[in-house]
Amino acid sequence: MAAARRLLPRWAGSLRPVSTVGTLGTFPKRVKVVEVGPRDGLQNEKNIVPTPVKINLINMLSETGLQVIEATSFVSPKWVPQMADHTEVMQGINKVPGISYPVLTPNLKGFQAAVAAGAKEVSIFGAASELFTKKNINCSIEESLERFSEVMAAARTASIPVRG
Repeated sequence: MAAARRLLPRWAGSLRPVSTVGTLGTFPKRVKVVEVGPRDGLQNEKNIVPTPVKINLINMLSETGLQVIEATSFVSPKWVPQMADHTEVMQGINKVPGISYPVLTPNLKGFQAAVAAGAKEVSIFGAASELFTKKNINCSIEESLERFSEVMAAARTASIPVRG
């Protein structure tokens, strides 16, 4: 122990723990894990992943015990060609009871297409920088908030849960 103390800077002795065993009880009793690999993981692949491979991936993930698997994204194929098959993916997966298969919907058009394809839950997303927002969803932060508002209103009317 003395040897370890010699390796530490002088000020290290004044540090106090951020948490102690007594504060562990403040953790939530339940944590929601959302698997986004079929959407976020695949959307950046340079080569287009065939639709049957995407469907098989989601079906295999459904067998792992995950409760939420983000299946695809209802974005313009012009901006994200990898997600051009979103309708086929949503309609082709085996929807296991007790598992949620939300989809990403950046705007009202995407939301409407997702619902038409059978989506029962959607996700919206934002960013803190104008540059990232412009590159990611082709609009400003302010415009993205307006789009979210439209999606939220439509989702509320359709009783569709939204994750942000």
